[in-house]
Amino acid sequence: MADIDLRTDQPHSARMYDYLLGGKDHYEVDGEAAEKALSSFPMLRTAARENRKFLGRAVRHLVREAGVRQFLDLGSGLPTAENVHQVAQAEDPDARVLYVDNDPIVLVHGSALLAKDARTAVIQGDIRDPRAILENEKTRALIDFDQPVGVLAVAVLHFVGDDEDPAGIVRTLREAVPAGSHFILSHATADIAPEAAMGVQHAYRAQGVPLTLRTRERFAEFFDGMELVDPGIQVVSDWRATVPEAERPSHADVSWYGGIGRLA
Repeated sequence: MADIDLRTDQPHSARMYDYLLGGKDHYEVDGEAAEKALSSFPMLRTAARENRKFLGRAVRHLVREAGVRQFLDLGSGLPTAENVHQVAQAEDPDARVLYVDNDPIVLVHGSALLAKDARTAVIQGDIRDPRAILENEKTRALIDFDQPVGVLAVAVLHFVGDDEDPAGIVRTLREAVPAGSHFILSHATADIAPEAAMGVQHAYRAQGVPLTLRTRERFAEFFDGMELVDPGIQVVSDWRATVPEAERPSHADVSWYGGIGRLA
């Protein structure tokens, strides 16, 4: 691992997310970049945490109600609370999870965390090259593409620019998995609090971290060819929420859509 370039001199979205979630696996440059985004949108930590809670509820739904027992988590980020394998294996100890991220530090930390768990693995890969991920030998060893797969792109597609064809990426992944597979997707938006959200986009881009906010309509296009699971696309804090509405943050403080699509 000593010869891996961890790129500690420039901020990375996975490590900034870790900072926002209160984790410890980031560097000073990541914290500084996240703080600049927080100056535009002080509730960004709340948004990140609500997105993480959505991930947990969505994975539990797939295991409990959809019978999914294997997961492909794209742009997984750094280990933190409520990892996919922790949520899924709490419901079924035999659930399998493959984590993918393009930050080398994710590979270092993830590999150490999962070294003794044969049902989980982590690979370095980029969602922008889905075929390389699908053809990776670790992917093929862990994921049975003849059985339903839970594909996660949670808080990652907004780091894929329009010129990189995010809808085409999702389509490639959709065509690789069988009927009964589900896609858990979430995405930041400027629909609800435009000025604050666009300030975050500017702050991320100014630090060299690509961020493209999209409308609900654009986000919905990622689910083309799928059936939306009830209750459809919602702000992540509302999707099958387990707390009363009065106790949830406002939509403006979250500004993040989420949903699940099912392949019939």
